[in-house]
Amino acid sequence: MRIFLIRHGETVDNIAQVYAGSRDSELTNHGFQQAVRLGRHLIAIGHAFTHIFSSSLQRAFKTAELIREAQMSANSTLPCITNHVPDVKRLPILREQDFGFYEGKLWHQGPSSSNKSIGRDVKGNTSSFADVETKESMITRMDAFLDEHLVPLIEQSSNEDAVIAIVSHGIILSVLWRRLLTRLPANSITYAPELLTTRRNPRLQHLGAWSNTGYMEFHMRKETNPLLSQPAVGPSVPAEHLDTQAGAYAQADSVASKNTEVSNYLSHTKDAQTFTAPAHLYGWTTVIKTINCRDHLQGLKRTGGGVGAARYDDSQKSIETFFKRRRTS
Repeated sequence: MRIFLIRHGETVDNIAQVYAGSRDSELTNHGFQQAVRLGRHLIAIGHAFTHIFSSSLQRAFKTAELIREAQMSANSTLPCITNHVPDVKRLPILREQDFGFYEGKLWHQGPSSSNKSIGRDVKGNTSSFADVETKESMITRMDAFLDEHLVPLIEQSSNEDAVIAIVSHGIILSVLWRRLLTRLPANSITYAPELLTTRRNPRLQHLGAWSNTGYMEFHMRKETNPLLSQPAVGPSVPAEHLDTQAGAYAQADSVASKNTEVSNYLSHTKDAQTFTAPAHLYGWTTVIKTINCRDHLQGLKRTGGGVGAARYDDSQKSIETFFKRRRTS
């Protein structure tokens, strides 16, 4: 079983450097091209999805749809693709954290310690003030997604060859990953050898960093002995990394630290309360294959003249059409 946690393509709010959260921010032309590249890349390396889940926000849903379209296009030409291409299951539960009052605010105006007075002053002066969605709320949402959607797929023996895509948002994907960790047995996770050659001492609690259309890939297998938790091959992840402290948000790794929006949030919540959940997936072993993979973006350059940063228009068939329309107007 192969599982992919995928972040959406670049959005107009990313370009504006504002908190998007639950705002239905649209893909830019560059973000659209990122998603097209991702879909084609995943097909080219042999991944045909049997299940596709998406946040209900259009930036994630459109990214998921482009992944699906790539699979549909290859369906009749590549032997690795089955006849069935799944519909995208669009779920509000996978939406990004709601930033409340800070929605649409610039990243440097976010709920960091230096800006707490901004929200406090507004909250004291108006009944319309909306708080940032709590950690408890996000954990509840991701636990519900695991219980209702992902864990049942994992536990069904008939889905041994399932390939699952979950297309969502940077912060909520981090919460989802940490909640999944609480379901896995200690000493059951390994890193692929090729991953360790490019990433030094990765720690499970710090893996949650996604660039636009970056993805995390991990493979899960049910061992014949249900009591077996120690994987047969590969460097084992120390048991202390599975201490179920999925709610204790740590400082982002070097990739996430480059994303001001995520870094501001993580630094604000690093002292979060600890939450626990039972490890439901006994007998499963997991191999982490990629972390924030961006191979599909190699050679992709942003279209100049402000076109790449502009909102993607569905009626615009291609960048070339966009230029042609500009010349004739």
